[in-house]
Amino acid sequence: MSLPAPLAAGVAPSPSPSESTTPVVPSLQDAQESATNAASWIEENWSTWLAIGLRVVLILVIATVLRVIVLRALTKLVDRMSRTAEAVDGTALGGLLVNAERRRQRSQAIGSVLRSVASFMILGTAALMVLSAFQINLAPLLASAGVAGVAIGFGARNLVTDFLSGVFMILEDQYGVGDTIDAGVASGEVIEVGLRVTKLRGDNGEIWYVRNGEVKRIGNLSQGWATAGVDVTVRSSENLDQVKQTIEAVAEQMAKDEPWNERLWGPIEVLGLDSVLLDSMVVRVSAKTMPGKATSVERELRWRIKRAFDEAGIRIVGGLDPAPEEDPAPDPTATVAAPSAFANAESAQTKAASPIPPSRPARK
Repeated sequence: MSLPAPLAAGVAPSPSPSESTTPVVPSLQDAQESATNAASWIEENWSTWLAIGLRVVLILVIATVLRVIVLRALTKLVDRMSRTAEAVDGTALGGLLVNAERRRQRSQAIGSVLRSVASFMILGTAALMVLSAFQINLAPLLASAGVAGVAIGFGARNLVTDFLSGVFMILEDQYGVGDTIDAGVASGEVIEVGLRVTKLRGDNGEIWYVRNGEVKRIGNLSQGWATAGVDVTVRSSENLDQVKQTIEAVAEQMAKDEPWNERLWGPIEVLGLDSVLLDSMVVRVSAKTMPGKATSVERELRWRIKRAFDEAGIRIVGGLDPAPEEDPAPDPTATVAAPSAFANAESAQTKAASPIPPSRPARK
């Protein structure tokens, strides 16, 4: 059997013009096969997709309900803390607690932080579970999130430090609005507490903005109680029994007068001699006072002790010795003799003491 010349030479025959321009139309049998394959694929996988959808819906519902429950629980907890503090205001411990503005700001800050943390954890966990339900590999995503978190932490480490320090300061109730604190870098009365910055008002009225991350130590002068101490310096020849009796009488009377009876949280005590010198001795007086009122108690106590000592004839000494009076400087003209009359060539004494010049003979 002989082949055509083109095939025998190994050259493919060129298609005819009618074959190259006519589109291929699928037949009815091909359409039936495609529909059958799609139906079979859906039939095989519909249960899987339905299970994934139900799982996603269940995750979202549980996350929403859990978030609502947690936020309500946190809100009730913060409100209960505020009500507990308000209930103790009328008791003896009321002076140890903070005022209404401080409680309000602290409650808002604590509630905001706790709600934000709870929402982030619940919603973040739900998002990861949804992605896992779709058979998505979470390892690259978690690795990328970890690297991004480290980069952000290094770039904004001061901001993160300030925020975390502010959160712990508020949670631990280290200070609040109305407290007088010594923060190292600045001191004054706290007028606003934030998660990043604390605002203080200094003694001269200036306002200090202190970053919470820069505060290494806190000295709160408004919590607990304060101590008023007065040193009374008298002459070493004074009668110690009389000095003690006079101070005790002043202390007893001051504890009865208003408003010092409220500011004094303990009796005024004479602790004894603090030091003894050749010409003076120091008597130490101390008292426990309301926070922030030690200075006013000390001033009033000094005032009353001075008046009582003046009436009792007890002399208070101390401080620097007065400087001795210096002799007036000598007059530089005291050693200079009075001017002589002979020093003036025109004076009568000089003329009388001058020799008489010889007379000249008259000319002829």
